[in-house]
Amino acid sequence: MIDSHCHLNLVDYAEDLDEVIARATDAGVHGILVPGIGLEECRRAVEIAGRYPMVRAAVGIHPHEALAWGPVAEQHLREWARLPEVVAIGEVGLDFYRDWSPFDAQRTAFAAQLRLARELDLPVIVHDRNAHDEVLNGLAEVPGLRGQLHCFSGGPAEAERAVEMGFHLSFTGTLTYGKGKADRVLKRVPAERLLIETDAPYMTPVPYRGQRNEPAFVAHVAEALAEKLELPLHRVWESSSRAAHELFGFPEEPAPAVPGEAPATS
Repeated sequence: MIDSHCHLNLVDYAEDLDEVIARATDAGVHGILVPGIGLEECRRAVEIAGRYPMVRAAVGIHPHEALAWGPVAEQHLREWARLPEVVAIGEVGLDFYRDWSPFDAQRTAFAAQLRLARELDLPVIVHDRNAHDEVLNGLAEVPGLRGQLHCFSGGPAEAERAVEMGFHLSFTGTLTYGKGKADRVLKRVPAERLLIETDAPYMTPVPYRGQRNEPAFVAHVAEALAEKLELPLHRVWESSSRAAHELFGFPEEPAPAVPGEAPATS
């Protein structure tokens, strides 16, 4: 499995990162993508990716940090993007749910980073909260982009539009909370366009809800997705890992120990 969005660069993991990585490996995770938020989190993501071979980094200015966008931030992103462990620009986007950064500043940072991703030929990791139409319109204004709409919260119409533009949709532990809008979305999206993620330390899945999330728990996201798609678990592992391979360059899913079965998880 690939945890395609996990914030190991936050202070939540400062004391036990080695153990977190080990538990992920034991659970069958063979790749983790750590996105940036602000410049310090980008630096930390790059550092972690350099330390652990299974980790890749993305660099970008999150909408909550949009006021940090400018020539200095852009130069840092360009320098980090040259590193082999950096595989995407992100996470970038719009968040109109929390008024933590002026909306116009968010729009400016989002548009500029989309152009940067296109120039560098890197995928983008997109944060979208209460801004579905504006996010999709922004993506459409930069032809040739590819990437991940992380923690997808739009409806079926937005999902279909994103897929038509060549984007992948990613889902978190919220799939384990019961039925919701995602069930309708999943009926309209090809399995090969779906990614799984934890968004750790947030979005902890059942049965660990209320605890700190971590990449090992992406196994529960995969199980919920398999149930909702009515597919064998190993097919979800394979398709989501293949999508992460195509988009971010992660290795594809290793062959199971028993043909036709997924390896056991802890």
